Amino acid sequence: MDSAGSPRLYTIGAYGFDAEGFFAALQEAEIDLFCDIRLRRGMRGAAYAFANSQRLQARLAELGIRYLHRPDLAPSRDLRARQEAADEAAGISKRQRTALGEAFRAGYESEVLAELHSATLLAELQPARHIVFFCVEGHPAACHRSLLTARLAQDLGVEVRHIEP
Repeated sequence: MDSAGSPRLYTIGAYGFDAEGFFAALQEAEIDLFCDIRLRRGMRGAAYAFANSQRLQARLAELGIRYLHRPDLAPSRDLRARQEAADEAAGISKRQRTALGEAFRAGYESEVLAELHSATLLAELQPARHIVFFCVEGHPAACHRSLLTARLAQDLGVEVRHIEP
């Protein structure tokens, strides 16, 4: 916890990590609550099989890290489609993206963050001390987890650390 007694907040994505590095990074940060904020909890490709829900939850349990799925914090299918269209127009893939499009940002703000009560969310995540918010993108700024945690940081006066490969 930080000096004010609030939990420490982190984010992590799967892209760019291998399984060993991913779980080592969680342990190094002393994560005790893994908050999965994906709508769909699967990933394509053998390299990222570790991030598929059942395998992920099993490994986290072995490490003593509590797992929580919060699909209410995920972008809707419509928002994801807007971002995919922006990526296509820019000629980049999801894995190459380094920032979110404005249509996605505005939509996530109105659909998810407008309904967010930061103190209530934090209370629901207790008694965790080190909470990580997870989605797949490698760059935090290319993922909704950065929007969510920026709001939490603003509302709660806490620091957010981004765990990157």
